[in-house]
Amino acid sequence: MIGLSGNDTAAPATDLIKDTSEATFMADVIEVSADIPVVVDFWAPWCGPCKTLGPMLEEAVTAAKGAVKMVKLNVDEAQMIAGQLQIQSLPTVFAFHKGQPIDGFQGAQPASEIKAFIDRVIEKTGGEAPGAGLAEAVEAAESMLEEGAAVDAAQTFAAILEEEPDNAAAYGGLVRSHIALDDLDQAEAILNGASAEISTSPELEAAHAQIDLARQAADAGPVAELTATVEAEPDNHQARFDLALALHANAQVEEAVTQLLELFRRDREWNDGAAKSQLFTVFEALKPNDPIVLNGRRKLSSLIFA
Repeated sequence: MIGLSGNDTAAPATDLIKDTSEATFMADVIEVSADIPVVVDFWAPWCGPCKTLGPMLEEAVTAAKGAVKMVKLNVDEAQMIAGQLQIQSLPTVFAFHKGQPIDGFQGAQPASEIKAFIDRVIEKTGGEAPGAGLAEAVEAAESMLEEGAAVDAAQTFAAILEEEPDNAAAYGGLVRSHIALDDLDQAEAILNGASAEISTSPELEAAHAQIDLARQAADAGPVAELTATVEAEPDNHQARFDLALALHANAQVEEAVTQLLELFRRDREWNDGAAKSQLFTVFEALKPNDPIVLNGRRKLSSLIFA
C-alpha cells in the first residue's frame, strides 16, 4: 500500500536527539541546521521544570520522524553560549535553521503546546508536519462520504488507520461510513475496538451518537400519522417523542429538535428526562458549530434557566 503520511520511516532516536557542549555546539547545531531545523533544549541539573520539559520535548521530536532534530545543552557547562543568546531563565528552547534562531519559548509548556511548537518550526522551514498528509486524506474521505461514496470513504479511512491507528478523525469516519452503508453491527464493532486513548474523543462520541440515532430510525413510525396525533393530542408526550425520532430518521433534524424542545418545555421530567437526553444525542451526532446545535443548545438553556 502506498503510504499516506509522506514519511513512513522514522529516523533512529539516537540520530535525532543528542547532548552537546560548548565545544561541539557549532557542529551539532549551527552546521546541522543548514539542512534541517535543530531544536536546542537549554537546561541545568538544578532546574526542576527542565526535568519535565526535556522528555516531553524529546517525545515530540521523535514523533516528527526526522523532520527536526534536538540537541540538549547544560548551560552550567556552557556559560559563554548562554550569555551570547541572552538566556536568562530555564528551561529555554530555541529552534535554529540555517544557523539562526527562528523560534523559541521559555518555561514549562503542556504537551499540546510543545507539539504545536515543533509543527510550527517544521512548517516555517518548508517541511511537512507529521500527520499533515493524513489530515488531507481525512478531508478527502469526508468529501467522499458526503457525496455518497461510502465504500470509497471506508477504504480511505481504513488506509489512514493503517498509517496511524489512533487517528480519531479517521476512526470516527470509518464508523460513520459503515452507518451510511446500513451496517450498524460492523459500525458498532469498529467503535468498540477503539483504543482507550481515543475512545472518549469528540469524533468517537459523535459516531456513538450516530449509531444510537440510526438504530432508533429503524423503529421510527410514519411522520404524517405521528404529526396528526400530536396536533390532535398536544399533551401526548410519547407521540411527540416518537415524532421527533421519525423526523430525525427522515433527515428533518431541525424539526426533530423543535419537537424535543417543545416536549422539554411541556414536561422536562417526562420519561426520566428523555427529551433532554435525546437532544444531547442529536447534538453530539452533529458538528459542534452546526447552527442546529448552536441554536438548539441556546434554546434549551433558556428553557432550563427560565
